[in-house]
Amino acid sequence: MPSVTLNYETPQFLHSLLGDDITQLRALQDAFGIRATSRDGWVKLEGDQKDIESAKDVFVELEKVRRGGGDITPNTFRLIVDNARQPWSDAPAENLMELKLLGSGRKPPVIAKTRGQIEYIRAMRENEVVFGIGPAGTGKTFLAMAQALHALKEKSVQRIVLTRPAVEAGEALGFLPGDLNEKVAPYLRPLYDALYEMLEADEAEKLLERGIVEIAPLAYMRGRTLKGSFVILDEAQNTTTEQMLMFLTRLGEGSRCAVTGDPSQVDLRRGVRSGLGEAIQVLPDVKGIRFVRFEPTDVVRLPVVQRIIEAYRVHRGAGE
Repeated sequence: MPSVTLNYETPQFLHSLLGDDITQLRALQDAFGIRATSRDGWVKLEGDQKDIESAKDVFVELEKVRRGGGDITPNTFRLIVDNARQPWSDAPAENLMELKLLGSGRKPPVIAKTRGQIEYIRAMRENEVVFGIGPAGTGKTFLAMAQALHALKEKSVQRIVLTRPAVEAGEALGFLPGDLNEKVAPYLRPLYDALYEMLEADEAEKLLERGIVEIAPLAYMRGRTLKGSFVILDEAQNTTTEQMLMFLTRLGEGSRCAVTGDPSQVDLRRGVRSGLGEAIQVLPDVKGIRFVRFEPTDVVRLPVVQRIIEAYRVHRGAGE
């Protein structure tokens, strides 16, 4: 039976190519119908020559990502394997690494984990306004934040503005305890969480204190002109049509914008039209605007989340 043995400098490096999860060898076997065994710093591939070459190509691409400073996750591994089975790129590792987003301090660089994420990052590089549309867990907000911080470090923008609607508060906002900032804080918490996941705590706090990063409710955007900024509108499905138009017309010279949302998760009152829904109908052909649609296969949370989303999608589609 044909075989090939791949040797690496240390067992640790080989394990890093597998995302520190040796069970990935089983996924490799299932994908190509081969036998894969490993010990110390080597891995042996046995099977049909064509299948061995495909599996070998997977390790070649994974090595390029790893030596380029990227971490291998289960999603990255699956992306490279899927490309070897049904190619969408001649150079998947180069595609990933050319779109690498700067890390910070001890935080590693951010790289795309799915084809949808690759398309999304590229769209944010090439367009002034990008709509990232799709289910939760696809990295829409996280990657927008990463791209914003990348742009800030590259000095292509001078500040970052993060905003989202606080629709759940509605007219009951005045009945909540505390001042206005305390009332809206719970609705902005996910944006703070994303920021602190991307940056060291002291760096994040410094940017917030200096106003280089601003986090505010969507209502605070009215009447402003945002120049030299990377602006992220999160949970855009919960904007009204008036709010969406107001937001998009805030963009000033040198600004870029990412709008994220999931049309299946609208929390607006019955009869109130979603601003994201209208934008999807009105803006697709406008120059400088790009829509990127994520699929359940782009979910980068636990695999069961993909299956949950797909089950609901099928169920709700059948009920229409």
